Amino acid sequence: MHETTGRRQRFTEAAREVRPDLALLCLLVAAEAHAGARSGAKAPPEEAPSEEDRIDAAQIELDRLAGLLPALGRQAGPRRWAEALAELLGERCGFHGSAADYRRLESSLLDEVLLRRRGLPILLSVVWLEVARRAGAPVYGVALPGHFVVGFGDPYGEKVLVDPFDGGRPLSDEDAGLLVAGATGAPLSPSMFAPAEPLDIVLRVLNNIRAWAAARPERSDVQLWALELSLLLPRHPARLRYERAELLVERGDFLRGARELEEYAEVIAAVEPGTAKSVLGQARAARAMLN
Repeated sequence: MHETTGRRQRFTEAAREVRPDLALLCLLVAAEAHAGARSGAKAPPEEAPSEEDRIDAAQIELDRLAGLLPALGRQAGPRRWAEALAELLGERCGFHGSAADYRRLESSLLDEVLLRRRGLPILLSVVWLEVARRAGAPVYGVALPGHFVVGFGDPYGEKVLVDPFDGGRPLSDEDAGLLVAGATGAPLSPSMFAPAEPLDIVLRVLNNIRAWAAARPERSDVQLWALELSLLLPRHPARLRYERAELLVERGDFLRGARELEEYAEVIAAVEPGTAKSVLGQARAARAMLN
């Protein structure tokens, strides 16, 4: 319990920094997953690396990769930076993704992605962002619906988009539109090219983990900690509180789930009285399970 409290406190503090450290936050998410795996193991290996060792090793690897990039300097344009990152990360190091990666929790854990060089689009993009940032590149994340990518240059001027999931393939606006349409069926809009903030990226990583766990009822423990970390972020959808309360009830923690349902109903009562009434009914039903 003390270890969990310390890790959550560190995550909370990192999320509230003026300039949140994206890599550290993603690594603390991974630490939560590894802690859960250790607690669920029948005989955890005695020589398993500690949380701090894993975080340090991942940060060192990001630094090492950045050091392998050519010294391009500020005079290099966005296309040159994109090509240099693609040559290093996509070709030489082999970072990319495949359909099979969507079935693995490790694909959402930054330290595992650095080791396996496989992952979801957003985690591969985090690798690109952190390596490029360390090298001084004008880089930013682009949270396209259904498929995260990376941009170089001026988001509102000269820029180059690349897809780290496809080894750094350059994307035209038409290519980006096809990615969005294929993932969501929605048309592309200019607002989708806006730079993604670090905390929004972390929330999206946690959303992916929640979705992975929700499809596997036996992994409700993963869904719960992903929800709890999401709620520690300064900005998060209020409905996550309701989702957590529901999950607690599903896991048999009826009293705590009922309390959180009641608290959520109180929050939304003024704007959604009908929904609040329904949620209070759920809370009463949860309490009845204790009798």
